[in-house]
Amino acid sequence: MTDRVVVAGAVLAEGRLLAARRSAPPELAGRWELPGGKLEPGETAQQALVRELREELGVETEPQERIPGEWPLKPGYVLQVWTARLISGEPQPLEDHDELRWLSRHEMDSVDWLEQDRPAVAEAARRLPARSVWTDAGGTT
Repeated sequence: MTDRVVVAGAVLAEGRLLAARRSAPPELAGRWELPGGKLEPGETAQQALVRELREELGVETEPQERIPGEWPLKPGYVLQVWTARLISGEPQPLEDHDELRWLSRHEMDSVDWLEQDRPAVAEAARRLPARSVWTDAGGTT
């Protein structure tokens, strides 16, 4: 039997990565993750990611590249992570989360990531600039 795929988005914008704090289930509440969810029958991973980020955060995104690897979750599920570009909207914690934070490369260790997200977070962080060029160069923070 094949594992069900859960997709998560390493949403990158203005030199930062979006982190989401879980509000449910109780055993995960208060821990941080890359937002996403389960593939539905007939969906590609990219389609599921766009749908999940719309439902959970109220934003439109464009999947970019898959981060190499997959990580076991609960029995029967594996996590695949894609980088994603924010197209429109301001992320809001609409479902399963109670707080969001944009983290620069040097802030990745400032939140308590779920174990299965840590390898993908480290890989996504490598795609961020060492220093943000957005602070006063016309970008928004």
